[in-house]
Amino acid sequence: MKHNLLLVITVIAIMTAGCNANRKAGTIITVNGPVKTNNTGIWLTHEHILVDFIGADSITPSRYDRLAVILKVLPFLKEAKQLGCGTFVDCTPAYLGRDPLLLKTLSDSAGLNIITNTGYYGAVNNKYIPSSAFQKTAEEMSSIWTEEWEKGIENTGIKPGFIKIAVNRDSLSGFHSTLVRAAALTHLKTGLTIASHTGPSIPAFQQLEILRKEGVSPEAFIWVHALNEKDISKLAEAASSGAWISLDNLNDKNGEEVISVMKFLKVKGFLDKVLISHDAGWYDPAKENGGNFRGFSTMFLKLIPMMKQEGFTGEEIEQVFITNPSAAYSVSIRKL
Repeated sequence: MKHNLLLVITVIAIMTAGCNANRKAGTIITVNGPVKTNNTGIWLTHEHILVDFIGADSITPSRYDRLAVILKVLPFLKEAKQLGCGTFVDCTPAYLGRDPLLLKTLSDSAGLNIITNTGYYGAVNNKYIPSSAFQKTAEEMSSIWTEEWEKGIENTGIKPGFIKIAVNRDSLSGFHSTLVRAAALTHLKTGLTIASHTGPSIPAFQQLEILRKEGVSPEAFIWVHALNEKDISKLAEAASSGAWISLDNLNDKNGEEVISVMKFLKVKGFLDKVLISHDAGWYDPAKENGGNFRGFSTMFLKLIPMMKQEGFTGEEIEQVFITNPSAAYSVSIRKL
């Protein structure tokens, strides 16, 4: 463990030594406002702090105590900060436990950039969609999400930094197609990137087609949980169109699989489209003391040393963990 930590420290020093000077700065939107992308550090691009699975029509902030959540979660965020993380993307959407004020407190306490989102989560057969949404058009949904961008979320003044949607793993339903179209319309108004909980390739390519019809470039789309698609040629195909490939199920047991997919995409010339994260956390209000919380250290203590051992250069590691996410989450309208 000590050897891995020393290697991580060395690699991070190489990564951060020249990265600011070599990149044109964009802007990300954190819970504390705009931040230039040459000041982001290493990213965790898909994680969770709190998730409440009770369902959209039953969820309420009274189901948990913010102080209890902070006491449980803050040590894990401080550990990530110590290991080199500078920016943390919280992917918990509305009606699943999104809490901008909680995120701001944790951001201030941990010294991390934290990004939250707007959008609706349609996976799990729409359990986390409010009943009021099912009769809305894409334009009406987009208006709700755009208002959060313009005025802040739920009277907090805190603005979303990306659009989070989710679809079922099979072919898109009519309602899920509406979600995707709403995300496209919102992107064209705000420049926020669309991160879609997707999994297999069939819904991924269906979503990309909807975006194209609305004039949105695939560069505005993050294929979340792309590691669930076992035909990795599909990942290269999506990357060739400009889409971001998110390998965000990293854990202590699948590092070799993640490395293998990265090697494949590197050979194909698409290492510059890869995002890596754990999809870890999270405090669950339904469980005693929030349940078991999985931390965010595997990427630093296991994956980065493995990448170095497998021949990835410091510049390539910087590409995956700093340059790519900074570009993916930068606010910019990306039209065809």
